[in-house]
Amino acid sequence: MNNYTLVFIIIVYLAVLFFIAFLAEKKRQSKWVNNPYVYTLSLAVYCSAWTYYGSIGIAANTGVNFIPIYLGPVIAAPLWILILRKIIRISKQHKISSIADFISLRYGNNRFLGALVTIICFLGTVPYISLQLKAVSETFEIMTDDTSYISTSILDDTTFYVALILAIFATFFGTQKTDASEKHKGIIATVAFESVLKLVFFLIIGAYITFYLFEGTTDIYNQISITENFSQLITLKGVEDGFNWFFMIALSFMAIFLLPRQFQVSVLENNREKHLKKAIWLFPLYLLLFNLFVVFIAWAGKLTFGNSVNAEYYTLLLPLEQNHSFLASLVFLGGFSAVISMVIVSTLALSTMVSNNLIIPYGFLDKFIQNQPDRNARYIKNIRRISIFSIIITAYFFYVSFSKELSLYSIGLISFVIIAQLAPSFFIGLYWNRGSSKAAIIGVIVGFFIVFYTLILPFTLQAYTGTDDFIQYGLNGIAALKPYALFGIDFLSPPSHAFFWSMSFNILCYLAFSLTSKGNYRERNYAEMFVDSRNFTKLQDSALVWKGEAYVADIKNVLNRFLGEKRAQRALNLFFTKYKLPQDTQLADARLINFSEKLLTGNIGSASAKILIASVVKEEQISLVEVLKILEESKEHVVNNKVLLEKSNELSKLSSKLRDVNQELISKDKQKDEFLDTVAHELKTPITGIRAATELLMDEEDEMPKDVKHQFLKNILQDSDRLGRLINNILDFEKLETGHLTLDVQLNDIQKTITKAIASMSHISNKKNIKLVNKNPHTLKLFYDEDRILQVLTNLLSNAIKFCEAGKGKIVVDFKLGNECIKVSVTDNGKGVPEEDHDYIFDKFYQSKHQNTRKPQGSGLGLAITKQIIEKHHGEIWAKKGVKNGATLVFTLPFK
Repeated sequence: MNNYTLVFIIIVYLAVLFFIAFLAEKKRQSKWVNNPYVYTLSLAVYCSAWTYYGSIGIAANTGVNFIPIYLGPVIAAPLWILILRKIIRISKQHKISSIADFISLRYGNNRFLGALVTIICFLGTVPYISLQLKAVSETFEIMTDDTSYISTSILDDTTFYVALILAIFATFFGTQKTDASEKHKGIIATVAFESVLKLVFFLIIGAYITFYLFEGTTDIYNQISITENFSQLITLKGVEDGFNWFFMIALSFMAIFLLPRQFQVSVLENNREKHLKKAIWLFPLYLLLFNLFVVFIAWAGKLTFGNSVNAEYYTLLLPLEQNHSFLASLVFLGGFSAVISMVIVSTLALSTMVSNNLIIPYGFLDKFIQNQPDRNARYIKNIRRISIFSIIITAYFFYVSFSKELSLYSIGLISFVIIAQLAPSFFIGLYWNRGSSKAAIIGVIVGFFIVFYTLILPFTLQAYTGTDDFIQYGLNGIAALKPYALFGIDFLSPPSHAFFWSMSFNILCYLAFSLTSKGNYRERNYAEMFVDSRNFTKLQDSALVWKGEAYVADIKNVLNRFLGEKRAQRALNLFFTKYKLPQDTQLADARLINFSEKLLTGNIGSASAKILIASVVKEEQISLVEVLKILEESKEHVVNNKVLLEKSNELSKLSSKLRDVNQELISKDKQKDEFLDTVAHELKTPITGIRAATELLMDEEDEMPKDVKHQFLKNILQDSDRLGRLINNILDFEKLETGHLTLDVQLNDIQKTITKAIASMSHISNKKNIKLVNKNPHTLKLFYDEDRILQVLTNLLSNAIKFCEAGKGKIVVDFKLGNECIKVSVTDNGKGVPEEDHDYIFDKFYQSKHQNTRKPQGSGLGLAITKQIIEKHHGEIWAKKGVKNGATLVFTLPFK
């Protein structure tokens, strides 16, 4: 393919990315930008050119040893819910802008530690960026068939121009805002888009090679299995390879948390913690799909080319061998996508660290204090832009000096081992509050020097001297100091060997110095806040124990320099409102100092923010005794506030209960009035009937026909019975209420009692054509007062008949045997009991509000009497909930 054609394709592709980033920034609140799928796809920035090309080279040359680099992230993914969520929460609360800020904050905003972490990340990222430049350069040469050309200067080296393009792209999108803690929606959208492209293109070329150039996976396997040394590609070489796998899995596990680009996308660009729930399974699935064809592409390339070409680029060379330039172009774009996303996110993260933790705190703070907000913002952006260019140009010179002799895989592992030196201070510091800044600094430095000696120095000397004497004989010919076989351990691969020794000494130093040296009060407070994530919200306000003199006006002046007057005033207003302080407060306390440092952290980093705020406040040194006193006072305040809050809650509950009781009394009083009206009406009705019938009989005794006279006498008898029942109900209720009623408890058969009750009510049910059913025919004897239980059953049956529709009603009486009692139920298909009436229908005076205009006959005492009788028998009675049609009333009678 022509050089200019490929350059044109690259420019068009970059234009598309610019457009996507522009749209994402314009619609930054849209669900298309803020969703768990975009978040998960952005995590795939992990899959760089190393994944796209390097894994195939390893699979072709050493077999399955590429797998551990992906097993680590897969193992880490389920733990994100515990570890990453905690990291995200802390970072959001403190406006963290980089992993250097995060580690520095854990150890009390230690400026030197933040700078050290930045240097480690720089040294670990530059080789990785050079790896990307190497991949782009070599694939560009393959695509343009220009592999034999050797550049003589920077100006005729295409890699240099690729580096410039990447620097311009990263600068444009990575330095739009001074607050580095703000979300970069445009960049994340383009990274997600590129993640889709590189996966799709990789799967396309994998399917093409496997099923078009060959006849499927079986065909490739059958052909490769008969080649020489095939068994070495699919097996591990004993315990040694097992150790190598273990250390590589641990290394990649750490990398998925600690790589600056991974921290940027997984923590700083996280919009919602709930996105992690999707990412914990979708990201491992993405890695699985990416590695689906790796082995088969590697074997296919091995069968086609043997050892005549660089195995890392089989995905390009195989389609080009068949003159399929279009497929090769797709592969090139997929690899270019992997490169762009990695370089942009890495340089964005690293430029923030360099500006916030190196340049600003160690040289520019005095100038910032004197400048206006606009000029400060411009300075910060320019520092980051220069940082991005410097990082990429440094990576280019690393590529020119070293990368041409190293494989993509080797460069990637060097970066991983360097970055891994942050692991003890990062992971242990999250869960152990004794970890100190001194221990973290010593551990990182010791670990890095071991990595330098066992991994970086050997290949550097070999590249410049052309000999491997240092590797073969060690320092000054001492065999125990061989860089690849330190102290006689010679069975590990160089990266695993360096990782093992560096991590061992790093952890040992961290633990030893943490136990022997304690951090200052500020450091210990932040440590407590990081470790105790459950009480994080409560602890963050008290994370700064402070003593001294500070004025709001001085702090406001500093904030104005970086945030502008409007934003600074708005932030202070929010602070005063949150803590219920007057807006004209003059003296600043520890909370305002802590709050102000957090506001500045996004712009200039936590270490610089601490220095700036410290420059305008007069802090006094606090002894341990004073710290304990302050904490004790704070604790007393917390306890007192807690007691007051509990008392307030108790009073609120009592007030609520009193209100409910008062409402209930009003309701009962109203119901009582209605009850008395009903009783008066019920008493008056039969008496009026008896009086009217008696007067007629007396006035027309001689003239009245015999059958009419008989009917009047019958009416008088019925009204007398009704009057008697009503009086008996009132007397029964009075006895039950006062406890004067005694039960005549004897051994009775519940089946016979039910039969009697149904028989006594059958004449009433027959009039309404309602069916009464005795469901359980079995005999069961137990002790109870039969007359009273008959009264209960009669009341329940009468109630059921009252609410059943004539001609369609059906009432079923049943009993079931329980462990310590029997349950008797009366079920009807009538109107049913409204849900809100379930708890009240057995109360005295109560009648449902959901009745027809004409109230059913009754005093409202029937069910209340029923409940009293059952409770006298030590049983329970209730209306069954959840009955769709009709009602079911249940009561129990205990055996004892």
